[in-house]
Amino acid sequence: MALSATVYHIQIELSDVDRGVYESLDLRVARHPSESMPYLLTRVIAYALLFEEGIAFSKGLSTTDEPALWVKDLQGNLRVWVELGTPSAERLHKVSKASPRVVVFTQHDPRLLIREAQSRPIHKADQIEVYALEPAFLDRLGALTERNARWTLLRNDGLLYVTIGAETLSGTVTRHALVEAAS
Repeated sequence: MALSATVYHIQIELSDVDRGVYESLDLRVARHPSESMPYLLTRVIAYALLFEEGIAFSKGLSTTDEPALWVKDLQGNLRVWVELGTPSAERLHKVSKASPRVVVFTQHDPRLLIREAQSRPIHKADQIEVYALEPAFLDRLGALTERNARWTLLRNDGLLYVTIGAETLSGTVTRHALVEAAS
């Protein structure tokens, strides 16, 4: 018998000072049995930090031709494709042709992603945005996040602060260049 997904209900009071976005988010996120907690948390944080009208989770791990998240306009046109983890150079090449903006949030060492990106040419590689979250921060956050959770998430100057109950955790979200700029 196949295991079913576990649904997390995460309510987030978002204060993204870096972008001037202040929202109350009410998310229901299905965690696939093969999905790690850091991956789930990376999805949730990416959603919050990229929040804008039209953002949505895709069908998830079982649908390989969709991103983890995307942003579509009112006509249904794809505006932003969001990958998680360490996508292959082939996948990044393909999706950067399909979407005007590609963003990668990784919970792994970003050098793995950069090394992969150097393995073959990637369309518009210099325009792909890469953000890394600290694994230790995600581990601490995972230990505090229950299936019904309330977070206060603050981003200011690249620092993240997540408050759950009486606990406040801090970590960084660091932007990396996928490829070095041509001189």
